[in-house]
Amino acid sequence: MTTVPYDGRLSVVVPVRNEAENIEPLVSEIVAALASLGAYEIVYVDDGSDDATPAELARLRDRIPALRFVRHARSCGQSTAIATGVRHARYPWIATLDGDGQNDPADIPALLERLAAARTQDNLQMLAGWRAQRRDAWLRRLSSRVANGVRGRLLRDGTPDTGCGLKVFSREAFLRLPHFDHMHRFLPALIQRGGGGVESVIVRHRPRMRGSSKYGLFDRLWVGIVDLAGVGWLMARSRRPEVIDG
Repeated sequence: MTTVPYDGRLSVVVPVRNEAENIEPLVSEIVAALASLGAYEIVYVDDGSDDATPAELARLRDRIPALRFVRHARSCGQSTAIATGVRHARYPWIATLDGDGQNDPADIPALLERLAAARTQDNLQMLAGWRAQRRDAWLRRLSSRVANGVRGRLLRDGTPDTGCGLKVFSREAFLRLPHFDHMHRFLPALIQRGGGGVESVIVRHRPRMRGSSKYGLFDRLWVGIVDLAGVGWLMARSRRPEVIDG
């Protein structure tokens, strides 16, 4: 199934949990990066924060018309937060960013330019950010390199960095995907499973300046092994019929 062409309307979805210090700096950067865009909105999803994150979002919403936010009563994880944001989004194309400020919103316009230039026959449904120069501790970089290598060999998704939070994708295509916890790490393979085109684009990556990571290194490793087996199962059983008019 082909997807809706990019028409200049974008919803930026940002999942956060206990990121009060990063809310205002990142929202300001998003607004500056998208100032020339025809129509956009910023949808924050507060995944059960117990710090000042909700108060910061409410304060900024009163000042920034493009900003909206929804809350989970309790933490449900990053994948569920992204799915909540996509469901609440008003526009047909979605950009996601991690809420810690390590993704640079200034990269979004370049991704949108590539999307706008895509040919219809490419059926481009996702642009995946590729952090070619990671600004993380060596253990996190090593873990990511190993995980991406194993996943790439098993799923053959041709995506060097599925863990990058900066992605642009079709809302319609996302909502057709099977949903499960941690699915955000396998979005390129799942989009390809449905027949969509995926391209990786080098983006910037910045050191975390405020706060700390809310997702443990070894937690990600073990659930990744289980999820990889499940996604491999889905990929092996995918069938896309060629439909001919009767």
